[in-house]
Amino acid sequence: MKIQAVTFDVGGTLIEPWPSVGHVYAEVAERHGLKNISAEVLNTRFKSAWAAVKNFNHSQAGWEELVNLTFKNLVPGTSVPFFQDLYERFARADAWRIFDDVRPALAMLGSSGIRLGIVSNWDERLRGLLQQLGLADQFASIVVSCDIGAVKPSAMIFEHAAAKLELPPSAILHVGDSLEADVLGARSAGLTALRIRRGQEPSREDDLHSLTDLPSRLDQLSRTKD
Repeated sequence: MKIQAVTFDVGGTLIEPWPSVGHVYAEVAERHGLKNISAEVLNTRFKSAWAAVKNFNHSQAGWEELVNLTFKNLVPGTSVPFFQDLYERFARADAWRIFDDVRPALAMLGSSGIRLGIVSNWDERLRGLLQQLGLADQFASIVVSCDIGAVKPSAMIFEHAAAKLELPPSAILHVGDSLEADVLGARSAGLTALRIRRGQEPSREDDLHSLTDLPSRLDQLSRTKD
């Protein structure tokens, strides 16, 4: 069946923290009197904390655990007292940057009649954030893990997205930056999938350099399906 819709992951695919997670953490921490901690140190600690957390569910409680691990031994006690400020800071558009290839790609796909959707592991902040960024209206469907009770790579979240788009999974292409969560997860539900790897050499034939390559890849996929 010809591809009739494209769904996208959000973080790392459409947007990224700006200038970085560490910069935003350092900014908020300084406002609360925690000075002289570099963004680079916090970026390193965040990456270590992310690797240490198992089965992350993208809930507010999950984010609080991650923040506590990132700031471990940098604040008194075991809980970061300014977590709520951090949580709310990342709900604002100015903590994020839209990748340069996103708007042109969405415009090209939309003009060709392709329906667009979101399938994202995120929390209740996502819809408001996409609205602030001027992206929400581009998508016919927005499916968020916190609403479904399942996180990628679970097939359930992709099946829910297909139902919302009123299309069979075989008519949908999913694009994301994670091999496990996006590519393998989408395929487990019967979708086609590609991985975005900006600025990196493609290591697989289903890798994309840029989202603006999607129209040509869709043509290839449609010929394959035919």
